[in-house]
Amino acid sequence: MSTATAAVAARPGKVLADLLPASRTKSAVVARSAALVVGGAALTGLAAQIAVPVPGSPVPVTGQTFAALLVGTALGARRGFLALAVYALAGMAGMPWFAEGGSGFSMPSFGYVIGLMLASAAVGALARRGADRSVWRTALTFLLGEAIVYAVGVPYLALSTGMSASAAIAAGLTPFLLGDALKAALAMGALPTAWKFADK
Repeated sequence: MSTATAAVAARPGKVLADLLPASRTKSAVVARSAALVVGGAALTGLAAQIAVPVPGSPVPVTGQTFAALLVGTALGARRGFLALAVYALAGMAGMPWFAEGGSGFSMPSFGYVIGLMLASAAVGALARRGADRSVWRTALTFLLGEAIVYAVGVPYLALSTGMSASAAIAAGLTPFLLGDALKAALAMGALPTAWKFADK
């Protein structure tokens, strides 16, 4: 067994955020978790402003899905879910950090925000089982997270706009598949590499 493999094996149940140095006192742990949650929400909000409109679709291509899955993977299920819940609740309350500076919950793309919360928790749970430590497992983890986002977002889009199922798929899924493959490819390189540096 290599040194790197042994180091990873010695850290069962860990996610990347757990490796950050911090005091062991309860108040310090709570403060660090709160900072990570708020930071994860802010990162998702910033990434959502990287938006490219898709002709014929009310849903733009954005960086928020990649950010949300990265947050979930790095923070773990509980903190990842809370980060995306903060992101969603702040946006619903009027914070203009949904895609293209949007806010509220009446927009047809709001289902994707709900999906992001669930996906963040799912990939975080998998990350605690080591799913972000190898290239192919990371890719599969991200693809699963993206599938969860669409499983909620596309039906919500159809219901909120009156689109047929096929029209909602054409507007809210098909145009994004290539970009999602690229996001998974980025994660394939970034997360296992981060673990290799951590193990040194």
